[in-house]
Amino acid sequence: MLANKIKLNPLLSPISFFYGIGIAIRNKLFDWGVLSAERFPVPVICVGNLSAGGTGKTPHTEYLVQLLRKKYKIAVLSRGYKRKTNGFILARPDNTSLDIGDESYQIHLKFPDILVAVDTDRRRGIKSLLSLSENIRPEVILLDDAFQHRYVTPSLSIVLTTLTRPFYNDKLLPYGRLREPAHGIYRADAVIVTKCEKNLKPFDYRIIEKDMQLTPHQKLFFTSINYGEIKPIFPNDAEGWSLLDIRWDDSVLLVAGIASPELFVKKIKQYTKNIQSIFYPDHHTFSAQDIKDIENKFATIKSLGKLIIVTEKDAARLRSNPNIPESLKEVLYYLPIKVEFRERSYEDFDDMILKHIQLFQRENKI
Repeated sequence: MLANKIKLNPLLSPISFFYGIGIAIRNKLFDWGVLSAERFPVPVICVGNLSAGGTGKTPHTEYLVQLLRKKYKIAVLSRGYKRKTNGFILARPDNTSLDIGDESYQIHLKFPDILVAVDTDRRRGIKSLLSLSENIRPEVILLDDAFQHRYVTPSLSIVLTTLTRPFYNDKLLPYGRLREPAHGIYRADAVIVTKCEKNLKPFDYRIIEKDMQLTPHQKLFFTSINYGEIKPIFPNDAEGWSLLDIRWDDSVLLVAGIASPELFVKKIKQYTKNIQSIFYPDHHTFSAQDIKDIENKFATIKSLGKLIIVTEKDAARLRSNPNIPESLKEVLYYLPIKVEFRERSYEDFDDMILKHIQLFQRENKI
């Protein structure tokens, strides 16, 4: 399925117009050097987007971590959205999502052998990472969601956009979901079209490539979302559920606080006809009342076989939530997520990343 027609509210168009003027002025100030951007002596790879969330930055960042962690000392730096702390924080084993944000916490749990840090000031964050002792100082830094943070000039910028809402069909906030005008794509070295249907034909790829109007130096890739086996948020010795254990008459309560839960819902619909859901805004922090609401809704489900499935990002927030009763912990599962490059293009993508780092190190004599 190619891009859907995006529903927009024309009443918000005037606000978007003035918002766009402000963004255009800011970008020109950076382009002209009035506002200064800083480069750093290590490869800094930015994974970002033009839109306000929902493109899959975290699983793509995790893909890069998997690719690089055995070859280089790497760090992931983000702002730590919705954390309850300030300043620069280098993740420790005792941190929670409230300390470093849900996405950073998710990466920290998955990859405890790499550096994960948060700082709203990316320049300060990078400098803090580079001031660490030589034995742990990162050789490569991955910037999560920093395409609009122009005070840092990445050595490589990757921009994500979804198949169903590509940046070239969207409008500026609040009329649409773009953080900056679509022509800002010129700053990207590579573009990844995410959440692609697996039945796309070669002709579909060519249509998208034509609509992108990228320059010859910009590389284009396509990825799909792959879901793994459900896992308990609170593991115990009891034998748990798997997706294949879910029968067509069993019931699943889906809980999600992400920007676009459609693919999550579609996946679970493959296993049962009885689905109920509670959706929250992206990066939602679950309150005691939220947990009570989830518990009450789950209690109304009469099926003998029933469980709760949440997204991987929500699991990061729920894992350290003190309000979850033991009875609920036993039925709380999450659905892991990862990306898969289409048309075996992962080979070209991996090669682009590795050659970029090697060239950067050679030119800077690292």
